[in-house]
Amino acid sequence: MGKISFVIPCYRSENTLKAVVDEIMRTMQGITSYEYDIFLVNDCSPDGTMEVIKQLCGCYDNITGIDLAKNFGQHAALMAGLRMSDGDIVVCLDDDGQTPADEVGKLIAGIEGGRDVVYASYASKKHSAFRNFGTFMNDIMTRVMLGKPKNLQVTSYFAARRFVVDSMLEYENCYPYIIGLVLRSTRNIANVPVTHRSREIGASGYTMKKLLALWFNGFTAFSILPLRIATLAGVVFAGGGFLYGIYTVIKKFVNPNVPLGFSSMMAAIVFIGGMLMIMLGFIGEYIGRIYISINNSPQYVVRETIGRKDD
Repeated sequence: MGKISFVIPCYRSENTLKAVVDEIMRTMQGITSYEYDIFLVNDCSPDGTMEVIKQLCGCYDNITGIDLAKNFGQHAALMAGLRMSDGDIVVCLDDDGQTPADEVGKLIAGIEGGRDVVYASYASKKHSAFRNFGTFMNDIMTRVMLGKPKNLQVTSYFAARRFVVDSMLEYENCYPYIIGLVLRSTRNIANVPVTHRSREIGASGYTMKKLLALWFNGFTAFSILPLRIATLAGVVFAGGGFLYGIYTVIKKFVNPNVPLGFSSMMAAIVFIGGMLMIMLGFIGEYIGRIYISINNSPQYVVRETIGRKDD
C-alpha cells in the first residue's frame, strides 16, 4: 500500500482549515489503496489558525502541525511541510477551500499514469481580478525566465512523486520558489482539470508587495536571464550611441550651421542613465542574495511541531 502526504500552508485560515481537513478525510475514505497523513504549516498567522491546528492534531493521529516562528511566506511554509512529509506522493493544496480536496483522485490518477508532477488546472478561476492579474504575470515570468511550457498551467494545487520532492529539498537556500524547483527536477509534468471554488470566507493573503516579491524571487533565484538581458541592452545602446555619434559628426561636416541639439542629448543621457541604474539594481540584487545565502539565512524556523511527527 502506498502513502500520500498532504501539505497545507496555513495563514488566516481559522475559519476554513477544519473544513479542508474534513474534506480530505472524507475523500480518502474512498481511496483505499493509499494510507495518508496531513501536514499543516502555520506561517505565523495572526489569527487563531494555530489553535485550530492544535485541536485537529489532538483529534487525529495522522495530522502533524508545524508552527513557524515568523511569517516566511507560502513557498517557505511549503518547504517546511515537504521536509517533514514521507509519502510516496505529496499533494499540496490551499487552506481556504478554493482548491477542491474532493478531486484529489484526478491528481493521483495522473501520477499513476506515469507523470512525475500533476498540477490542477482551472477553466474558470474564482480569484479576484487583482489575484488573476498576478497569476497572469507570474505565468509570463515563469515561461520567459524558467522555461515553463506555454500550455502548462501552474497552480498551488499539485501532486508530486517522492523523488521530485527529495530533489526539491536539496535546495536549502533562503529563497525557495516551488515551480522553479519543480522545473529543475523534471519536465514530465501534466495538468488535470478541476473545479476552482469561490472564496467563502476572508480574502487572499497576497498583496501587491508580496506578489512583486514573489516574481522577483522567481527570476533572480533560478535564472540569470535578467543579467543577460541587461548585457544585451548594454550592447544595443552602446552600438546605437556609436552610430548616432558617427551620424552627428557627418551631419556637422555636411552642414556646419546645424545645432547639435541639447534637448535630444539630455534625453539620451537620462534614458541611458536610467537603464544603467536598472541594470546595476539587478546586479546588486543578485549580489545581495549571494551574500544572504553565504550567511546561511534560513528558509524557515520552526517554533514547535505538534502531533505524530514530534516524537
